This record gives sequence, structure tokens and C-alpha cells, in this order.
Amino acid sequence: MRIVILGAGFGGLELTTRLSAEFGEALDITLIDRSDGFVFGFAKLDVMFGRTPAAAVHHPYADIVKPGVRFVRSAVRSIDPEQRRVVTDDGTFDADIMVVALGADLDPAATPGLVEAGHEFYSEAGAFALQPVLDSFPGGHVVIAVTSTPFKCPPAPSETALLMHDFLTRRQIRDRSTISLVMPLPRPIPPSPDTSAVLLEVFAERGIDWHPSRTLTQIVPDRKVAQLDDGAELPFDLLLAVPRHRVPQVVAESGLAEDGWIPVDYTLRTRFPDVFAVGDVTSVGTPKAGVFAEGQATVVAEQIIARVRGQAADQEYDGHGVCYLEFGDGRIGKVDITFPYGGTPAGRLIGPSAELFADKKEFGTDRVARWFGRG
Repeated sequence: MRIVILGAGFGGLELTTRLSAEFGEALDITLIDRSDGFVFGFAKLDVMFGRTPAAAVHHPYADIVKPGVRFVRSAVRSIDPEQRRVVTDDGTFDADIMVVALGADLDPAATPGLVEAGHEFYSEAGAFALQPVLDSFPGGHVVIAVTSTPFKCPPAPSETALLMHDFLTRRQIRDRSTISLVMPLPRPIPPSPDTSAVLLEVFAERGIDWHPSRTLTQIVPDRKVAQLDDGAELPFDLLLAVPRHRVPQVVAESGLAEDGWIPVDYTLRTRFPDVFAVGDVTSVGTPKAGVFAEGQATVVAEQIIARVRGQAADQEYDGHGVCYLEFGDGRIGKVDITFPYGGTPAGRLIGPSAELFADKKEFGTDRVARWFGRG
């Protein structure tokens, strides 16, 4: 059976690993991604704030050596979900089962002035490029702002604000700087009231200005102000933005997407037979974050395992995930959260504490070992 997986993020890597472990050479698995390696989302902040070098967080896809798996580094040019056919720069691939895990693309140019006068920190390139910018920043008004919804990893802007506070404090320029956080949400983590309450308390303690239920609409470069959707303006010397997210163009052109993203049920099936979708590219109802893509991939793996064995598959995605959130000052929290299908999401905060750093490290090392075969 030919399995073609588009995208080697959390979802693609987890699915590939599970299917290879279950069937080995009995399946023909092709994993396609345009990048040469994988970087955990949280590692981008480590590089951005100078805590680790970029090379240390890059995991080459060339290290993927698994029975039945072939990795193809190539750009996907077209997807035919009816025929389950994919055209790439390196040839055409036909599938018996196709899984689309191409994530969300970032579009900084969609926000006027952002490319000219601001910095996006959600892409690998954007976050890494900020490291020397932050090192040379003399202090001033820092604005961290979200431009639209949905956006990946909802805790990340709050985390960035707290780590910025620590960074400026270490450089002894916090007293001549301000930090403003602009988010479209009414609370930092709406499904987890206790997490939001702790974050708001910490914002107040550290003098971080919180601007809820607002988005960044444009930047005026010559005046160095950020304009918000309510007409307010924030002056800035350094602006870090979460750019607009959109479905990859190749997905939009395929007919898979509706209202911007790929609709799936809680078995992660699309409306096309034997075509699944997982992760940020979907509108499944959970936040766009790697841990949720991984959980969705486990469900797709069970669906495919049952299909190969001629069994009924009844596993559905439960919407559960765990996200780590650095509070700065050497503490980290863990948000345990569930987005039930058709129900009300609910989450709870574990920590924050210094001890949870080991837990977060184990989260990363476990996946590197399973996905890439090394510690």
C-alpha cells in the first residue's frame, strides 16, 4: 500500500514513525517536505533570545532512516485529492492513502508596513534573524502584537513578552524600556481561566502592558507607530508581530480547503475518500500547535493500521494536548487542555515551577529519539 504524507512537521513525523514501527517494509511510505530539517516551535525562542545556537535546534530530515520510509525533499506543486496524486519538483507521486500535513503559511506582507518596519518571529528564519537585532537593541518601546486569527501556538505571544522582560533585565535596559502585548483574545489563554489569571498577575508584576481583544492592522514606518483595529496607536522602537496565517496556496488550489482551511471530521478524514488532513492546515477545532497535530496523527495512524489489517477503525480525535509556557524568571508551566468535538474547551495549569524545565526537555528529547533515531 502506498502512503504519501505531505509535510514533515509534528503530524507527518509522528504518523511516519507509527506506521513504520507497525508495518516496516510492508508499506511504501513517502514523506515529502520542502525543508531540509525540523525545528521545534519553542526552540525558535531559545535562538531568538540567544540561549542556544541555531545549529543546535536543527534536526536534519536526512537522519530519518526507517523501514518502509522514503523522505523526499521537494516543493509540492499540485494536489489532486480525487486521484490522490501529488506533483512535486522531483516528480509525481500516486497514493492509495494521502495525508495532508502542510501546516499554515505565514504572510507578513498582508499587514501594511510590517515587512518594512517590523519583525515577524513565527517563522524559523524570522526568529533566528531577530537574535542579532535583540542583541543590539538599546532599549525603548517594544510592541508584541498579533495581526489576525487563527494563529499558531496561542501561548507564544505571552511567553515572548515574559522572556523579553527577562532579556531586557539581563541587559540592564529594562528600566528604560516598555513592553506592550496586543492580542485578539479577551484573555491570554481563554480555555484555561487559571492560566490566564496567573499570566495577567505576572504581566502586572513585570510592568507588561496588556491590550486584549485587539489586533495589529498596520504599521506606519515613518512615524514608527503600530495602528490597532480600534483606532489606537502604539509607538514602538522594536515591533515583533505574529503575521497573518493562511492555508498553503497549493492546498487552496486543490479544492481541499473551505473557508480558508481543510475541513475534517474527528477521524481526520476529508470529504475525499482515503485523503486525511492533520495539523495547522485543518479547521478541526483545536489550536494550531504541534502537539495537537501529533495527537491527530495518532488517530490517522490507527485508521490506516485498521485499514491495512481489514479491521474496523473507530478511534476519534479527542482534542487533548499539553502545551509548555515559559513564565520567565526560571519558571515554566504546563497547560493541559482539551477541545472536545462540539463541546466547550477546558484546560488547567500545572506549575509554573523550575522543575518543569526537565519535563519540557524530555518532551523534546523523546520526540527526537523516536522521529530521528537519536537522543
